[in-house]
Amino acid sequence: MASPSIAANAYASLARIVDGGSAGKTTEAGGASFASMVKDSIGSVVEAGRKSDTQTLAMASGKANIVDVVTAVAETEVAVSTLVSVRDRVIQSYEEIMRMPI
Repeated sequence: MASPSIAANAYASLARIVDGGSAGKTTEAGGASFASMVKDSIGSVVEAGRKSDTQTLAMASGKANIVDVVTAVAETEVAVSTLVSVRDRVIQSYEEIMRMPI
C-alpha cells in the first residue's frame, strides 16, 4: 500500500520530469519534445528499479534496513504503475485520433 510520502515523492518526480524536460531536445515552438520527455520518464523508472535492486541486495547481505527496502520497492511500484497508466492513456488517445474522420 502506498503511503502519503511515497505519493508525494511520485508527484515530485513527475514534476521534475515535466519541468526538467525542457533541458532535453526542444521543438520549434520552444518546448521539450515528447520523445525526450518519455525517455526521461522511462529513465527515472529504470533508476527507481535499480535503487530497489540495490536496497534488496544490501538487505540480503545484512547491510540495509527492511524499511528502506520496502520503501524503495514501493516507490518503484508507484513509478511503474504511473508509467503504465500514461502508456495506456497515450494508446487510447492514438486510437481516438485514428478513428477521427478525415
